[in-house]
Amino acid sequence: MSPSLLGGDTPRDTAVAWGFVLVQGALLVAIVLLPGGDAWDVPAWAVTPLKVAQVLGLVVLLVGLVNLGRSLTALPTPTPDSVLKTGGLYRWVRHPIYSGILLLALPTALLAASWWVLACAVGLAAWFSLKARWEEQHLRRRYPGYDAYARVTPRFVPAPWRRRSQPS
Repeated sequence: MSPSLLGGDTPRDTAVAWGFVLVQGALLVAIVLLPGGDAWDVPAWAVTPLKVAQVLGLVVLLVGLVNLGRSLTALPTPTPDSVLKTGGLYRWVRHPIYSGILLLALPTALLAASWWVLACAVGLAAWFSLKARWEEQHLRRRYPGYDAYARVTPRFVPAPWRRRSQPS
């Protein structure tokens, strides 16, 4: 099996790619399974907007997965047959799957009212920032147009005022 199918161009890249996925998975499991707490009161008026944010996060995650299509991989390295996606949600952010997961995780942590769950959600956001930067190094090497795309497309949070038209 070629190294790129395993997650990277080198054995070190493969190990790093799997490391990113394993830590991400552990943080997600912790967010879901750690018990809620009573570190703060969640105001009644905030519950519905936080739950709407969770649903929006799930929608963004699922649409991002569909938009990526055959280029989808759990690892932060492009697959041998992948193509650079710049349409759909990828027109608005470079990592909509990460954005969707964060939009699920952060409201979940706030609703849990637990410092431990919140720490895991904030840790996940920091981890995704590191993971995305590492992933983008591979995308730059693979796709000559990636730098131009990255210049006009934010990493996680849409900024429509920055957006120029991009080909799909």
